[in-house]
Amino acid sequence: MSHHVTAQWCRNLLYPFALSTLLWVLTACGAPLEPHEPVYLRIAGSTSMQPLMEDLTQAYSGRHEYVTVDVQGGGSRLGIALASRGNQIDIGTASRTPTAEDERDPETRAKRLWWTSVAQDGIALVVHPQNAVGGLTLPQAKDIFFGRILDWKEMGGTAGEIVVVSREDGSGTREVFEEMVMGEKRVTLTAIVMPSSEAVVEYVAHHPTAVGYVSIGHLSPQVKALPIEGVSPRPEDVQSGGYPLTRPLYLLTGQEPTGEVKAFIEFVLSPTGQAIVERRYGRLR
Repeated sequence: MSHHVTAQWCRNLLYPFALSTLLWVLTACGAPLEPHEPVYLRIAGSTSMQPLMEDLTQAYSGRHEYVTVDVQGGGSRLGIALASRGNQIDIGTASRTPTAEDERDPETRAKRLWWTSVAQDGIALVVHPQNAVGGLTLPQAKDIFFGRILDWKEMGGTAGEIVVVSREDGSGTREVFEEMVMGEKRVTLTAIVMPSSEAVVEYVAHHPTAVGYVSIGHLSPQVKALPIEGVSPRPEDVQSGGYPLTRPLYLLTGQEPTGEVKAFIEFVLSPTGQAIVERRYGRLR
């Protein structure tokens, strides 16, 4: 068989196959794609985590346009309780570690909670920008919030009665602050109680002698964050553990996460998600 005949034979053999393959590709490319079914995720709990969750959910929805996320506050205790019930929200948020008591919902006797830490937060003590005090030790902070130190002049600042600002019952930030700073002492009964970190910042920004505590995610130029034991509450010092008032932040579900909930949590823990975390907090990894 000559070379010419062999080449012609190969073309005759391959042409139908190539044509059928091309037609299959063109048909597949022209086929309409089914739109992804819309997904609606409900997240609620820690007010300290709201700025973080809004940043993360905005980035996630930008990558997955079919996903809509509603982020609400209400406090860590509420986030843990709703997550344990499993039918009112998809993900709970908490700025304190869940306890055995949290896992026993009195209404539903929910099964064991599932949770994972996603960031490192610092609790910052904030004062008015005009406050001359440059920092506090942990014992000094305890004495101020207990009511033993009543005037800023005792701390080397300008004379003025100290106005203590605390958080509401059910706040994870309050529970961790009391554990880390107050120990067996309680915050003074004369403290002004605020319902959120934003409210604490707003009050302190307008009252020159006030002092409160907030998540570092809520720090703003409206207030001054005091160094504690000589360390400022910066994300890098929170991540390294150098800042003394550091705590994990959690996402919780009533059972092992699946589907879009699992995908979102994996996104938060991914390098992309952790890059968003470190804008405001200490990254986990």
